[in-house]
Amino acid sequence: MQDIVKINQNDNVAVALRPLNKGEVLQAAETAVTLMEDIPQGHKFALREIKSGEEVVKYGFRIGFAKEDIQPGQWVHVHNVKTALGDVLTYDYEPEGHQDVEPTEHTYFEGYRRTDGKAGIRNEIWIIPTVGCVNSIAKALETAAKKFVGGNVEDVIAFQHPYGCSQMGDDQENTRKVLADMIHHPNAGGVLVL
Repeated sequence: MQDIVKINQNDNVAVALRPLNKGEVLQAAETAVTLMEDIPQGHKFALREIKSGEEVVKYGFRIGFAKEDIQPGQWVHVHNVKTALGDVLTYDYEPEGHQDVEPTEHTYFEGYRRTDGKAGIRNEIWIIPTVGCVNSIAKALETAAKKFVGGNVEDVIAFQHPYGCSQMGDDQENTRKVLADMIHHPNAGGVLVL
């Protein structure tokens, strides 16, 4: 099994595919890196020195900027990376009043019961990127999978993720909630999460 993943030749970080231990020596392409600290599974570590203010690049895309000098083999996370999204924006939700809905006759829709007992109205396969960095991969999968549309599969749809690879804090939590809701959506017969 592979221990780490480095996707793009320009990446200056790699991702741990298992918990990694301080002192391990890992090979990333032509570069051998000795870990300076434990790296949790799914987290990043530096492949080379990244100077303070320099771009942190993962999967070929900038995911943020180094807050401080980061040494090869050092854990790369929110403690030493700042977002590349710019200043924090605040949003105020101010609805313009509301009107109660008038009672109506019962309405019905042309749906069907899924095997888990929930109602379904479409049987689409959805491809959901977790970060904007893989939007092009999602679109390529959609294009390749269109040949399977027919029978029980009505469509294959790749959704575009509106954010980059630099989600932290509330942005990351909001993305998690949206993804959880989409996975249980009645229009989705199946969901592939990238």
